[in-house]
Amino acid sequence: MAATVVRYLRSVGSPTSASAQREPESVDALPRPDLRAVGEDERAPVSPAEFRAVLGNFASGVTVITAPSGEAEEGPAGFACQSFASLSLDPPLVTFMVARTSTTWPRIARAGVFCVNILGAEQGELCRSFAVSGADKFAGVTHTPAPVTGSPQLDAVPAWIDCRIQAVHTGGDHLIVVGRVVAMGAAGEGEPLLFHKGRFGRLAD
Repeated sequence: MAATVVRYLRSVGSPTSASAQREPESVDALPRPDLRAVGEDERAPVSPAEFRAVLGNFASGVTVITAPSGEAEEGPAGFACQSFASLSLDPPLVTFMVARTSTTWPRIARAGVFCVNILGAEQGELCRSFAVSGADKFAGVTHTPAPVTGSPQLDAVPAWIDCRIQAVHTGGDHLIVVGRVVAMGAAGEGEPLLFHKGRFGRLAD
């Protein structure tokens, strides 16, 4: 399995651990083949509706993943993401998951870098603006370049994490993106924006 992953990473040009200290290289997004892991003549163990209903009981934080514009793009890229987590302390790694059908992911892959913007309890509308498709997600959104990668760091977020793409793995109909942290910061105040059972929420006393 490890050898297969290494061959895949090399084939798509993703930085390996040995090249992580060098300047980021673009990462080719995977093609979109038939993503079914269950054969047409097999019964799926659970239905998509049941899967969503059960997993909806797990409350998560909400982030916006951003990347700077490339030579072929008119502006920066970004999307709302719940599937984010810390992964490793030494070296400092984080991970997020993105659908293989995402139209934003190829732009982040080409950039080879990204910034995780952790949203606060009052930023539900900001999240919604980055959850739409086919619109200018950055319209009216103020941001500054993250210190190392230049990815958009959204104003007034409680925390941000600047990263280079370390590795990309397949995970069914999603991709598992691992980022190596190169800079980060936090305001140290405010409540997080939570997502639970299809709705935004906040911590209760």
